[in-house]
Amino acid sequence: MEKKFKHLEMILSTIERMGNNSFLIKGWSITLVSAFFVVALQDKDKVTAIWTLFPAIIFWFLDGYYLWQERLLRSLYEHVRKLEEKKIDFSMDTSLVRDVKIRGRRNIWINAVLSRTLFPFHGGMVIAIIALILFLYF
Repeated sequence: MEKKFKHLEMILSTIERMGNNSFLIKGWSITLVSAFFVVALQDKDKVTAIWTLFPAIIFWFLDGYYLWQERLLRSLYEHVRKLEEKKIDFSMDTSLVRDVKIRGRRNIWINAVLSRTLFPFHGGMVIAIIALILFLYF
């Protein structure tokens, strides 16, 4: 049982790191997009407003990547939890759980990007930027 517990702890610590990365991405996204947003509004600069979309979308996709990895690791955790002690090899390879039958549709990257946790945050930011662009152009 010792090997299984150690492997599960290793997976959980990686899941925690993915969550922390996601939190940091959201913070950087707000900071950078807000800075671009303020400059675009102050100078009424249409080009800067359009460029504000770039980091917003990049951070959205990056946050989706971390959520996707977290979901794959959770599937790996479930896989390891059900393994017999003698089959524990301390592998962190998530390709073991990438089969759609095992992981389900929930663990597909685009589903993570458009998830109900990321879409309102990043989607709202993109909508606000588009509203700014429309405001500056009309």
